[in-house]
Amino acid sequence: MIEDDMPDAGPGAIYLSEYFLELNEGAGFLNGLSEDDRKTVRKHGTRCRISKGESVFHQGDAHTGVWVIEEGRVRTFYTGPSGREITLAYWSPGHFVGGPEVFGRGRHVWSADALEDSQLLFLSGTSLRKLVREVPEVAIAVIDGLVAKGKSYSALIQMLGTRTVSERLRQLLVILADAHGREEGETIVVDRTLTYEQIAAIVGATRQWVTQSLDKLKGAGVLEITRTEIIIRNLESLEE
Repeated sequence: MIEDDMPDAGPGAIYLSEYFLELNEGAGFLNGLSEDDRKTVRKHGTRCRISKGESVFHQGDAHTGVWVIEEGRVRTFYTGPSGREITLAYWSPGHFVGGPEVFGRGRHVWSADALEDSQLLFLSGTSLRKLVREVPEVAIAVIDGLVAKGKSYSALIQMLGTRTVSERLRQLLVILADAHGREEGETIVVDRTLTYEQIAAIVGATRQWVTQSLDKLKGAGVLEITRTEIIIRNLESLEE
């Protein structure tokens, strides 16, 4: 990647929402900046490599700043007192993680780890505070990014509070088809990047329940699942 380039919007974030068009709002976090402003941001940031499965930050840690995703994907998740996890979102290139305390105050109320090998640009809270004072466009980018994050977590709360777990699973499959699927004849094919356990953590269920529910959908002819793909044969049935 060229030194003063910022990442383009990736294939899209994944989180539970009724509004597909809003899934990737907030991507291209700093793409609206001029080339000179991007260079200024780079001077204040630090690049870091995070290996698959490695933590970016932990729930309860002190906020230190934000990480802009340049390559790879990052999961944000909450861990309850029992140890059970619920995935809040998978964030793709162009998004940032580490909020809402972007200026480095308070403590993280959730955790983040890398879904795959990732490259991030870390901006400390002190550096980001200095940038928003000196570069108005950076301030606007921060505000826009926080607005997008607020909407995404509001959408998640609405889904968890008003939809059954079965409805949430069907909605997730529709989201995957819409944001990551490709048409092949009369089917929609989605590359399988999420395990059953990861799907369970998104919809708020157990792995066993997800396995049984997907088996029922396969038995009804709605979809087919291989080791590498989810093949949706009846999208209308899921949307109902």
